[in-house]
Amino acid sequence: MKPYIKPDMKFKITPEGTISGTELSEMKFILYVYPKDNTSACTLEANEFADVYEAFKNLGYEIFGISKDTLSSHLKFKAKYELPFELISDTEKELLNALGVMKEKKMYGKTVMGTVRSTFVFDKGLKMIAEYRDIKAPGHAETVLEAVKAFSA
Repeated sequence: MKPYIKPDMKFKITPEGTISGTELSEMKFILYVYPKDNTSACTLEANEFADVYEAFKNLGYEIFGISKDTLSSHLKFKAKYELPFELISDTEKELLNALGVMKEKKMYGKTVMGTVRSTFVFDKGLKMIAEYRDIKAPGHAETVLEAVKAFSA
């Protein structure tokens, strides 16, 4: 399996810093990819991950949300919904493209490039142990939590 995240990659992350591939390689984490801050399904998904955040932490996993929104947008979104985890801004779509989540979509009869809602579970060393692509937001966080519990058993 190809490495999606390389140690030399750096990403903008809330509150106002960066996180590197090297830093990510030292942790187990959930990376959930969503299209846009403050949209209905994305807000639902963020809140559902927030609701189970402590359960993931208890299993040794961190959660990160990632979209192509700006850091400024992420800061407002995080504050508005009191999200307990950090959000990664990938305005250049470096990681989003590497993950293969940027796809053509139809919107109002036009073809546009859009983000496909997906979630990736990484073990230490940036080893991907599960991926969920083109998912629906309702109930997804709980599905991922149950899978992580099974991995951790």
